[in-house]
Amino acid sequence: MRSSAPNAPGADDRRIMAESAAEQVPVWALVPAAGSGSRLGGDTPKQYLSLAGHPLLWHTLRALAATPGLAGMVIVTAPEDRQWRRCVPAGIDVHQAPGGEQRMHSVLNGLRVLSALAGDDDWVMVHDGARPCVPRGDLVRLMAAIAGHPGGGLLARPVADTLKRQVGERPARVESTVSRAGLWQALTPQVFRLGLLRDALERADAQGIAVTDESQAIERLGHQPLLIEGSAMNLKVTVPGDIALAERLLSSAGVLP
Repeated sequence: MRSSAPNAPGADDRRIMAESAAEQVPVWALVPAAGSGSRLGGDTPKQYLSLAGHPLLWHTLRALAATPGLAGMVIVTAPEDRQWRRCVPAGIDVHQAPGGEQRMHSVLNGLRVLSALAGDDDWVMVHDGARPCVPRGDLVRLMAAIAGHPGGGLLARPVADTLKRQVGERPARVESTVSRAGLWQALTPQVFRLGLLRDALERADAQGIAVTDESQAIERLGHQPLLIEGSAMNLKVTVPGDIALAERLLSSAGVLP
């Protein structure tokens, strides 16, 4: 599947891929896709909503299949879910893990499955199943940037809009304006060593702390993951209008089948 991924690599991509491959550490994708997508409405989980004639998750996995050095994938779904099988790219080693109560529990379940397949020093790339538009170039740059880095890293974008802190409810009122200097919006993929990430999430879980992304768990152990600026194309499908927007983004990038 990697050889048939859309958009053949250019000279810069090939150089970056060669630099990243020099580390020679396997990369595994872990995709949480166990949510119901209740904000989108309807009975179909959002990862299986139709996007340009295929399930949304199909596009997400197809994008991840272009990751340099990809050894395989673990997809985290509801235990009774069988639909994920029709989304798997050809030629990729794929395993399933059951979803948990919260995202962190789903990721931890996936890491435990992966621990029987991979080494603790292997890279784990955690990517939301509802982010079908992550550009291939972002994946290449992310893996090149974190090679040899102990804390791993994540795609993110500097906050561009003015931020307000609220007070009250319905309607909320502005309490103050928050400086956006140095603030980034975390995206996925987020990439860390398997053993480190599993330990970080297990510690947070044992302490009753609900981390909202993998980087937060790693940060709690004293690490400082790298922030790699990602594309605005990396949309997370959340509300109904996002499906149409994702289709336009994929069409403009020329990656629709």
